[in-house]
Amino acid sequence: MRCKTLTAAAVALLMLTAGCSTLEKVVYRPDINQGNYLSPADVQKIHTGMTKQQVAYVLGTPMLHDPFGSDVWYYVFRQEPGHSGITQQTLTLTFNQGGELTNIDNKPKLSDQQ
Repeated sequence: MRCKTLTAAAVALLMLTAGCSTLEKVVYRPDINQGNYLSPADVQKIHTGMTKQQVAYVLGTPMLHDPFGSDVWYYVFRQEPGHSGITQQTLTLTFNQGGELTNIDNKPKLSDQQ
């Protein structure tokens, strides 16, 4: 009888501690990176007045184009570390009708610490 009680108590204790956050760190979760990785040095190389070909040479092809035209390019990088929060960096480039870069929108701004 005593053996059954101890076994039942051990099983109950194991079930109660199975959801603890300390055990979560033991489980391996791979880092998931998606999109265009842009280094701060690459972003600093682009400036207004550049052509689409020059921007594509520096940054590569964009992840998304404007669905209603080709005047807006989106470079999106999403990073999901295994046990941390998700971060996303979006670089939006706007071109005029002549194909020259007119606006650069970088959210959140890339810093040299990354």
